[in-house]
Amino acid sequence: GIRLAQLGLLANFVLAVVKLIAGIAGNSYALIADAVESTVDIFGSAVVWGGLRIAARNPDDHYPYGYGKAESLSAAVVGILLLLAAAGIAIEAVREIVTPHHAPAPFTLIVLGLVVLTKEFLFRRVFEAGSEGGSRAVTADAWHHRSDAITSAAAFIGITIALIGGPGWEPADDWAALVSSLVIVLNGLNLLRLSARDLMDRAPDAELLATVAEAATSVEGVRAIEKLMARRAGTGFYIDLHVQADPALSLHDAHILSGKVKSAIRGRLNQARGVLIHMEPHE
Repeated sequence: GIRLAQLGLLANFVLAVVKLIAGIAGNSYALIADAVESTVDIFGSAVVWGGLRIAARNPDDHYPYGYGKAESLSAAVVGILLLLAAAGIAIEAVREIVTPHHAPAPFTLIVLGLVVLTKEFLFRRVFEAGSEGGSRAVTADAWHHRSDAITSAAAFIGITIALIGGPGWEPADDWAALVSSLVIVLNGLNLLRLSARDLMDRAPDAELLATVAEAATSVEGVRAIEKLMARRAGTGFYIDLHVQADPALSLHDAHILSGKVKSAIRGRLNQARGVLIHMEPHE
């Protein structure tokens, strides 16, 4: 995840410079707006990188549950950056729409085509890594790349319309930037929604809870389970579970059984960072 964040940081810097120069030289505000979005992506990738580095720290006396929440926090910051970038792009797009200007240069289409291909490749690579590792921050960085690909594609369409339409169609480029800002807003709000869920310790998907329950009940000696709870911390989960067993078990045997349940859960769910078992008599 950290390596991909570093790659995204480098790619966004190069693309931001290229798009800004091409936008100014080619008289395309949509391309300039795209450069602004890539600049925000630079800060976004830096935030994700920092969040991942912090989340990788081991638990200590000050943070006994670890630093995993730094991932969700960094994803929330990326969402806020997207909203701010969208607001700035929308304001400038409206200003450009009401201001007469020349049509964009044809060569800007080549730049945008290369940007779309590059950003879509980065999105797929980073999103796959984020999904496999269960990292909210890496997934947020992936959607940053997808947002950039969408804004570039919209700019491509807008410039194409402006060039084909001729005089009177120059604002098509700016309308494309305005549409792009709306797409960025949606992505930003979605990232904030998912991050808020993690920070508020929302229960994970029912499928994950079912996996934990199945692993616990498969252990010999477990008669029933109840009060199964789990919460996300970075790429992992902390799990609390009440296990019911034979009331005649000694404290020693109950302790051994709880250890077997923990091992079974960790064997079935490798994202389990911590498992707390509360033993109860089955009545």
